[in-house]
Amino acid sequence: MRNDYFYNENSDIKKYQLKKSADNWMEESFGKFSWLYNGRGGQGAVFLGILISKTKFLLIKLFILVIIILLVSQSFYLQIASGSQYKAQAETNRIRQVPIAAERGIIYDRNQKPLVGNTPNFYLAMAPGDLPKETAAKSDLLKKLSDIIAMPAENIEEQLAVFSTFKYQSIPIKTNLTYEQALKLEILNNTYPSIQVEAGLGRKYDIPQSLSHIIGFLRKVSKEDVKNNPNYLLTDDIGKTGIEYQYEKILRGVYGKKQIEVDALGKQTAVLAKDDPVAGRDIILTIDSELQKKAEDVLKKNLRAHSSERGVVIISNVNNGEILAMASLPSYDNNVFSGGLSYEDYEKLVADSDKPLFNRAVTGEYPSGSIVKPIFAAAALQENIISPNTSFLSSGGIKIDKWFFPDWKIGGHGMTNVRKALAESVNTFFYIIGGGTLDSTLKNFIFEGLGVQKLTDYAKKFGLGGKLGIDLPSEAEGFLPSKEWKESAKKESWYIGDTYHLSIGQGDLLVTPLQANFWTAVFANGGTLYKPHLVKMIMHPSGSLSSVEPKIINSNFIKKENIDVVRQGLRDGVLYGSSSSLQELQVAAAGKTGTAQWGANKKSHAWFTGFAPYNKPEIAITVLVEEGGEGSKVAIPIAKEIMWWYFYNKSNKNEL
Repeated sequence: MRNDYFYNENSDIKKYQLKKSADNWMEESFGKFSWLYNGRGGQGAVFLGILISKTKFLLIKLFILVIIILLVSQSFYLQIASGSQYKAQAETNRIRQVPIAAERGIIYDRNQKPLVGNTPNFYLAMAPGDLPKETAAKSDLLKKLSDIIAMPAENIEEQLAVFSTFKYQSIPIKTNLTYEQALKLEILNNTYPSIQVEAGLGRKYDIPQSLSHIIGFLRKVSKEDVKNNPNYLLTDDIGKTGIEYQYEKILRGVYGKKQIEVDALGKQTAVLAKDDPVAGRDIILTIDSELQKKAEDVLKKNLRAHSSERGVVIISNVNNGEILAMASLPSYDNNVFSGGLSYEDYEKLVADSDKPLFNRAVTGEYPSGSIVKPIFAAAALQENIISPNTSFLSSGGIKIDKWFFPDWKIGGHGMTNVRKALAESVNTFFYIIGGGTLDSTLKNFIFEGLGVQKLTDYAKKFGLGGKLGIDLPSEAEGFLPSKEWKESAKKESWYIGDTYHLSIGQGDLLVTPLQANFWTAVFANGGTLYKPHLVKMIMHPSGSLSSVEPKIINSNFIKKENIDVVRQGLRDGVLYGSSSSLQELQVAAAGKTGTAQWGANKKSHAWFTGFAPYNKPEIAITVLVEEGGEGSKVAIPIAKEIMWWYFYNKSNKNEL
């Protein structure tokens, strides 16, 4: 095509013709594109445009307007509406609050011998928000950690997943690291800032093993713990059982905090502010650790001698409710929990048929056997059903229609008053004062006893059928049967035979060893039921000590003269009855044995509960050997050896 074809001559006609020619040519060649060309010799200006419809042009403008509105709206939302939130997140990425754990309080025995201390250790923690974002890099990190701490990578990932919502909090992965492991992890921290090797304090228990049930142990917090208490940290060890749990707030102290600045990788660059922690308060227990050790050793020895594994010894101060010793066997070493007990080892403890984690002293519920008879003797005296001189003939038992309720002694015990009934544990006497006797028609009472309602009412006054309130978790209530309960639970009527069984501590009655010890103390101290307690003093941050004052649950509910009659019967039990081997003690003692049946094909539980010295009582001691047989043969020797040791050492030390 020649350039002069577009040459614009001066004539108007020529201009029109040339422009029209150019328009036609461009339309033919480029569709809707048009050109205007001016110039000479091929030089000039050219205009290029797009020919679109007006409707489409308006739609384009509308589309652009919508985009602008959206951008402005999003900008407003980010900078104005949510500005403070995102600013806070940005500050969290740059400035973080780091808690400073407080040193946990120490636990001492009554003679201020430390039972629990704090030992330094290292642990590995990780912050999920600082983990590598790339999957490959994250997997590489987990593998390196697995090699160092000897924990499968999938286990590490599982722990992180449990607390995945806690983005910038430290999640504990492994406790009790060796120095070599801590050093390797600290080197790895230079590459992976999500790794945190922290110095902490673990618990060290220097105690007789039977004290584990009382002291308890610490475990890492669960997600539920953190949810229920926002003050807990994911790296916290908190009390899970015993005194460690019961007095968690006192022992824990007040955590401090520091405000740090971190770089883009999450590494600390500066400390901006710091509040120091306040150490937890120390606790002094009522426990005498030497007496505890002696009770444990004697109980272990006698359990082995009778091919048994399970038993309890409780010793308390009858005048204020202090627990001096409480041994429940079998027990466990609570140091294994401080060492990060594995799930498999924990399951073994839980699955053990002898239940070493179970504190039989306060949680175990057992038929009482004859040790409950002093309560019902006191009730009968208080209700004037009998006097100290009332006697009944024991000829071997009581027959009601086709049922026979025997004495333990074939042929019976002869004429028996309340003191003799306690000393020799005469069942017939308690059948009568409990359920009465019927004539030949079985409809009319010859002698009307207390009846089930009064039996249980007086049992409650002595602390049965409910918690005594000891400062330990999981205290059991025991169980007092009733007519209403039997009709509801067993769909059976209550018979006189049920009352007879209840009156001698058999049937459905259940008590805890702690309850037995404290109703024994009522007879020792003259009629006061104290609340049991294990903490004697609490040390305040100033260094001052505050004593835990004795608390009375019930008092003056049995007349002193009636208490004295029962006391004399318990003393007679040592002088000529079932507890006669205690005459060899260097102090006068009183007590009651029990042989509690609890299964047709199982050995009876062996009981003893008593107090000493008789004239000025100081301690009550209760012994239970599960499936031990007769209380006089199995439980009495345990109580005797412990009391002999206690009073021998007391006389030498001249102290309680």
